[in-house]
Amino acid sequence: MSGYRRPDIPARTFVDGAGSVIAYGSRWGGGSPPDDTYSVISNPERFAPLHVVTDALIEWLAATYDVTVEDDLALAAELMHPQPDVVRAVRVAPRDDASAALVLVFTAFPGVILHAGLLHDFGFPSCGCDACDEIWAPCADELEGTVARVVAGDYTERIRRDTELGLQYSLSGPGPGGRSGSTRFEGEPLERIAAAESALVHRPRWAPWQTRSVCPVEGQAPAARRT
Repeated sequence: MSGYRRPDIPARTFVDGAGSVIAYGSRWGGGSPPDDTYSVISNPERFAPLHVVTDALIEWLAATYDVTVEDDLALAAELMHPQPDVVRAVRVAPRDDASAALVLVFTAFPGVILHAGLLHDFGFPSCGCDACDEIWAPCADELEGTVARVVAGDYTERIRRDTELGLQYSLSGPGPGGRSGSTRFEGEPLERIAAAESALVHRPRWAPWQTRSVCPVEGQAPAARRT
């Protein structure tokens, strides 16, 4: 991710009712969390830095690649499943439609949902409950890694029609953000799935994003168009 730098995030400490520091990220010592922690989300504001990181990613994408940028709450409709607590949605789309667009959705949780390409969403954090014991920094690693793989052209989507209708996806490469898996469609409009399938049949892999060209007269890259 040449040119990208994660913003400096001040450390925060959270305490329980007795005033003891809560060691998020290592609370269960490798063991199983208590059953009652699966239904508890304490101090969700510990994920607030993800909004700061996402802002930085948007600025980096706009400055580095030949894209258009739209900032509109209505863009959250591109998510596979509606979210009731959206506070901001930004679409960063390469001008070349052979490359996968990104919609970065900020939630009031606070968290971020990344819609990549046509039919898949990635959530950061993936859950947020006390049992999962997630912290913001590894989530940011995964978010940055996911964005990096999409812009590098290391992202694939494919409709599968075996025992059930679903999506198979892959983010290739080692390190944070690399993963593959499959999801089952549940309630998504068949028209949306059919349109995506028609588009994806010609794209075995999404193309890398094109970087911005430099103006030979002024020596500056043209600004990304924002709406």
